[in-house]
Amino acid sequence: MVKIDQLSLARQLDMVFKELDHELSGLDSGVVFVQIRNNVIGKFGIRHNPITGRDGQMEVEDGGLNENQRSSFRAMALETLKFKRNWTHGEIAYDFTVRQGMILVDATMESNYNMANLMIRYPRTNTYMDSGMESSS
Repeated sequence: MVKIDQLSLARQLDMVFKELDHELSGLDSGVVFVQIRNNVIGKFGIRHNPITGRDGQMEVEDGGLNENQRSSFRAMALETLKFKRNWTHGEIAYDFTVRQGMILVDATMESNYNMANLMIRYPRTNTYMDSGMESSS
């Protein structure tokens, strides 16, 4: 059995889009997000509001992404991984909408770092106590 950490991030993202395919077929806008830790996708999903209020009535929007739009969305999402640099923890959010029959996608990448990891990698030199610049408070 293959472990998730043995799969490339691109392959994991492909699996995410296959899992979300049915849900995307009923939406024409929203945000797909993937949370990454150690280059492994953990939590993922879609933030959306499929219920629209007009004239005092709440209605579910008709339509959604067609097969070509979903395929194009997946390809654009995979392409954004080329812009990920030197971070292993964070989140990628894909804000999507359909305009004039064409899918538009804006990707936002958020890198997360952990100070505890830095403290392990860097020796404890040049601290305030070592330099005589101790805090007076």
